[in-house]
Amino acid sequence: MLADLQAYKGAGQEIRDAIQNPNDIQLQEKAWNSVCPLVVRLKRFYEFSLRLEKALQSLLESLTCPPYTPTQHLEREQALAKEFAEILHFTLRFDELKMRNPAIQNDFSYYRRTISRNRINNMHLDIENEVNNEMANRMSLFYAEATPMLKTLSNATTHFVSENKTLPIENTTDCLSTMASVCKVMLETPEYRSRFTSEETLMFCMRVMVGVIILYDHVHPVGAFSKTSKIDLVQFIYYCSIVACFCSQMKGCIKVLKEQPPDTVEGLLNALRFTTKHLNDESTSKQIRAMLQ
Repeated sequence: MLADLQAYKGAGQEIRDAIQNPNDIQLQEKAWNSVCPLVVRLKRFYEFSLRLEKALQSLLESLTCPPYTPTQHLEREQALAKEFAEILHFTLRFDELKMRNPAIQNDFSYYRRTISRNRINNMHLDIENEVNNEMANRMSLFYAEATPMLKTLSNATTHFVSENKTLPIENTTDCLSTMASVCKVMLETPEYRSRFTSEETLMFCMRVMVGVIILYDHVHPVGAFSKTSKIDLVQFIYYCSIVACFCSQMKGCIKVLKEQPPDTVEGLLNALRFTTKHLNDESTSKQIRAMLQ
């Protein structure tokens, strides 16, 4: 799936040629024939996000249910915790690739315009059997997000909490904050970090940490950026580039990000900028907001 997205080149040239030569039927057909298979690929990505949504809610149920505490769950059910981490890693990586590829939005916009124009002319195209109007609308909302996969998982986590009113919200937030803390310790402790065999392993850990921070921010009443948060966020950002030390419970996680080379973590910082819920709240430290601007 990620390799397919990474190889996505789009139909930019064909679309430009068609727009610049509106009376050239051959160029119109060439652009349309180039875009249609790409839209089918985009549909497949979107449908996969729905599968991830269901999988995440199932994992949350398993990792937060009584009588065990979140920490006990993570210790007892490490395979489930790893599956949770794999989903978050995939999600962050998918969104990083999507944010770098404007062709996705351009291709889909051209597809929607062409479909609308043909409907006005009472024409039905074969692709509408695969991507009907309802599906196209849902896909449009999905790809309009800066980080569509993260948005899907954030909504899924919020829905999980709201649907399980008898489950203390702390069961969910403690599970997420514990995972963030584990990742932070692994990244900042030389003994653990020396065991990383590749840069991709390092990025895996960082993506998981960003993912659980964002989910935490969506379900905790005051979010991940408050002084009462259980996530050491400032430390996380600082890790990518040496900055002043701030008096905040989130300092560890931000430190971790800011110490890394900018080109490797810009996507993760963007995820914190655009997908969190409470970043711009008054309770958020001005220094943290400034660091993520």
